[in-house]
Amino acid sequence: QAQLKESGGGLVQTGGSLRLSCAASGRAFSSYGMGWFRQAPGKEREFVGAISQSGGNRYYSDSVKGRFTISRNNANNTVDLQMNSLKPEDTAVYYCAMRYRPGGMGVGLLEYAYWGQGTQVTVSS
Repeated sequence: QAQLKESGGGLVQTGGSLRLSCAASGRAFSSYGMGWFRQAPGKEREFVGAISQSGGNRYYSDSVKGRFTISRNNANNTVDLQMNSLKPEDTAVYYCAMRYRPGGMGVGLLEYAYWGQGTQVTVSS
């Protein structure tokens, strides 16, 4: 069973940057694709981006493509989300997640077995 813990959230002005980090333990991290999701107040949790187990493949939602970058360090069991050019509509709780099955990437919530507790990102206008 995996444990995931996000860090790095906070308050930033429009146009600013934040870097979120997710530390994983309890499972063979390098075998699993990882994802980032977010949930704004009153809205459903939505896909932000995903990275394959090796880090060689990445996929992003249209709303963040070109502004956000996912990376991972399999030696340290971490996955990061670099967020640039932040907008007020990026305000949400951000979650990292680990897939059920080894390999691959996914955009659906149901493809992910383990979730962190989330970290708040607030972008002021």
